[in-house]
Amino acid sequence: MKKIAAFALVALVLNACSSPEKEAEQAQAFQHNETGLAAAQRNATVDCGPANCDAAWALTKRYIEQHSDTAITNADAVAIDTDVPGRSGKVAFSATRAAKGSGATLTLFAQCRGMYGQDNAQGSDYDDCAGKIIKTQNGYVAFLKSHVSGQ
Repeated sequence: MKKIAAFALVALVLNACSSPEKEAEQAQAFQHNETGLAAAQRNATVDCGPANCDAAWALTKRYIEQHSDTAITNADAVAIDTDVPGRSGKVAFSATRAAKGSGATLTLFAQCRGMYGQDNAQGSDYDDCAGKIIKTQNGYVAFLKSHVSGQ
């Protein structure tokens, strides 16, 4: 019986250890997600004109309400802010409205508690957070275009 328990313990320890291939795979997946997050942030920006900016801004607030895990704490003519996530794995979105000519540039931002550890290393909730952020930011402009004429 002791031999079986010892064997099971050794097997469990060996299984828990990462192989160099597994570590390389995880690093590659992390880099892929980081690239996806950067692209999603670039995709979460849209210009609006005087005829549709107010409607697009109101829809931005609605989009944030629908996707953020935290409540809106401030919404005015230039910023929409949500509360900081209180628990790990919770995503919060916010937006800015920067004047540009006679219109504005609207940008959606995201943050997630537990996404990063020390020195911006992958945190415990990185995969869940990255997936939520990428999906929501990549869907933002399409959401506006489907609801506001001229977008």
